[in-house]
Amino acid sequence: MNGHEKSDSSVVPVKSSNKDRATAREAEAMEERGLAKGNPSGTDTRRTQGRGSVTNGLDRVRDAARRDSKQRFTALLHHVYDVGRLRAAYQGTRKDAAAGVDRVTWKAYGERLEENLRDLSGRLRRGAYRASPVRRAYITKADGGQRPLGVPTLEDKIVQRAVAEVMNAVYEQDFLGFSYGFRPGRNQHQALDALAVGLHEKNVKWVLDADIRGFFDTLDHRWLVKFVEHRIGDQRIIRLLRKWLKAGVLEEGELVQSEAGTVQGGSISPLLANIYLHYVLDSWAHRWRKTQAYGEVIIVRFADDFVVGFEHRDEGKRFLAELRERLAAFALELHPDKTRLLEFGRFASTNRRRRGEGKSGTFEFLGFTHIYGHSRRGRAMLLRKTSRKRFQAKLQALHRHLWRNLNWSVPKMGKYLGAVLRGHVAYYGVPTNSKAIAAFRFAMGRIWKQVLERRSERTRIRWERIRRLIDRWLPLARICHPYPSVRFVARTQGRSPVR
Repeated sequence: MNGHEKSDSSVVPVKSSNKDRATAREAEAMEERGLAKGNPSGTDTRRTQGRGSVTNGLDRVRDAARRDSKQRFTALLHHVYDVGRLRAAYQGTRKDAAAGVDRVTWKAYGERLEENLRDLSGRLRRGAYRASPVRRAYITKADGGQRPLGVPTLEDKIVQRAVAEVMNAVYEQDFLGFSYGFRPGRNQHQALDALAVGLHEKNVKWVLDADIRGFFDTLDHRWLVKFVEHRIGDQRIIRLLRKWLKAGVLEEGELVQSEAGTVQGGSISPLLANIYLHYVLDSWAHRWRKTQAYGEVIIVRFADDFVVGFEHRDEGKRFLAELRERLAAFALELHPDKTRLLEFGRFASTNRRRRGEGKSGTFEFLGFTHIYGHSRRGRAMLLRKTSRKRFQAKLQALHRHLWRNLNWSVPKMGKYLGAVLRGHVAYYGVPTNSKAIAAFRFAMGRIWKQVLERRSERTRIRWERIRRLIDRWLPLARICHPYPSVRFVARTQGRSPVR
């Protein structure tokens, strides 16, 4: 595209795709490129009051990006400072989110919304917009550690969401199908389905369970900008990205700046992470699979957590060695304690017993422990159980929260616990995990009993009363997700967002 801001009207119609549709049982169907379902489609936003819709503007950007994988887009900022898009970005931010360093809340900003958005649009257009430092906050991880998060100002969140929507129009045409993390229309369960179907349908005998050490803290700014510039030629967009990367973090009154890392918590950070890993990992791994492997290879990635399955052990070892070198070239490294190559699959246990090596290993991915066991009929099948770390960490957090709110009435506690349980089951209620979600419900009741007894101190509450409270306030923990193959087939036969 040329440098004129309205040049996207000159884009010619896109050619029809020459990719074949994946078959129903093809576990690698998720690895073809395609527009993810739920992608921002440029809904009817207006550039300013009284001006025409910019819907077709992003559609033309998508078409051009899909048609030419090497095209650089030099005129994108006018999509960002459109007041309608900024308004939609404001509406998309959480109303109850913590405020940034300026202490401006969603409600306060909205009291003079149109005036604020017009002012923000003007500053973006003139290049007068300035990024603010990010306020540091911490959340507890499943292993008991602290995960640092950043809290940008509301205005930074608005601009980042608008920029992410515009950049997604380009990069959703480039990202590979086995990348699921933080992409429009994609989620953890789709990644879990793809992995389960790949492990079951493909001839996978070895699994590389990998994790990149401190990825969000070590991501190199220089490499990131170079990767973005492969597709984004609008230097005004590049300057915005540099401003956010250089804004720094405000922690205990001290401003800390770094040449590496992107703060988790910002609206733009997940997209930047995906761009970095697309060039460093995804494209390289996809090319390695096509040119270096002679057996079957499957890949599923969610953010910096990924799993690679191999038919042959020697290929897995070679891939791992070359992967270490590849990541090192871009200032990244695999976590030594969370990365391992293990024998896994339908025949792993039998083969290991024959060699006198004991049971096959297990691995964790997206909160589930993956095990190859047997069905009630004795058939080998993939079992997915709630990760013990996640299970225990959630119960501990629940216990602490109730302990801090001992003065709550029984009905209020019941409503809160019911909401927590419904959220837990909505995520972990997958086939083969019924015992774990039932155990979680029971453990919640036990914690509730302890809290109520602590409140009364001298009175022990009989289990009959607790059972009545559980039956009244805690819904039954039932499986709510279909088998992976059923949902995967439904998504890959004509209605798939990763067709």
